[in-house]
Amino acid sequence: MKRSFLVRAMCAVFGAAVYMPLAIAQPSPQTIEKGFFTVAFTGDMPGTGYQDGSMIGYDGEILQRVADALKLKVKPALMEWSGTIASVQSKRVDVMAGTMGWTEQRSKIMTLSDPIHYFKNGIMQSSKTNWSTLKDLEGKKVGTITGFSFIPELRKISGLQLSQYDTSDAAVRDLLAGRVDAVIGDPPVVQYAISRNAQWNLRFNAFTDNNPDFPLLTGLGQVVFGLSKDNPELAAAVNAEIAKLWQKCELKKIGERYGLVQDVWYVPAGKNFRAGVDRPANWQLPGCK
Repeated sequence: MKRSFLVRAMCAVFGAAVYMPLAIAQPSPQTIEKGFFTVAFTGDMPGTGYQDGSMIGYDGEILQRVADALKLKVKPALMEWSGTIASVQSKRVDVMAGTMGWTEQRSKIMTLSDPIHYFKNGIMQSSKTNWSTLKDLEGKKVGTITGFSFIPELRKISGLQLSQYDTSDAAVRDLLAGRVDAVIGDPPVVQYAISRNAQWNLRFNAFTDNNPDFPLLTGLGQVVFGLSKDNPELAAAVNAEIAKLWQKCELKKIGERYGLVQDVWYVPAGKNFRAGVDRPANWQLPGCK
């Protein structure tokens, strides 16, 4: 009878184990094309590129890791910047990338991921100068890229003569030719270009100002991915992989391959504009050193 009791007890335990597993496998998030992770990107390095069947660049490597973790194959969708956000809204792609900065306006039309790195705007200039403040730009000829969100703030700087360009290449050419004194561009793109062209004798200084009247120029920027608001499961999966990369400081290791070596890219220093907007009020910015 003792043996019979033990057998019955063991069967009960193992039988329960069959019906109550210790971990329940979570289904993969839905994507617009089964088995694929469709990525809209601009091809501007060091942010995004596609080579030998994989995403490259800082943003690109992270999205490739997300795809691998979800056991999805990347389907690249190369396009102009102007089309990337619209492609997410129309559900033609799963995610868009391209060193996109977080803004409250963008958070209203897309789900924006957790930050993959930070940035402060700054001044691309000759190595003969060492400007780092808004005041340094007063009375100067300054180039920037058409459509950048901080252009209205640049126009507020006393005596600044603004020239707008369709591409970063055109702006840098005029800087090298002396037709403008400085360029205010996309910080990762600027840093990457300088790191690979020492013969230019250029430098990039992040703004040291923290002026509330110039929040887009001098505030803390967050580079993010954009996803459809109708697919919260995919956004959660992307954020989960980003969190793992922050925890292991892998983001900094990726960045070092593209010239993003300073702490400014990985240590949040400044007001957290997202708390209470598209994140809980007590949400903390991730970081690593």
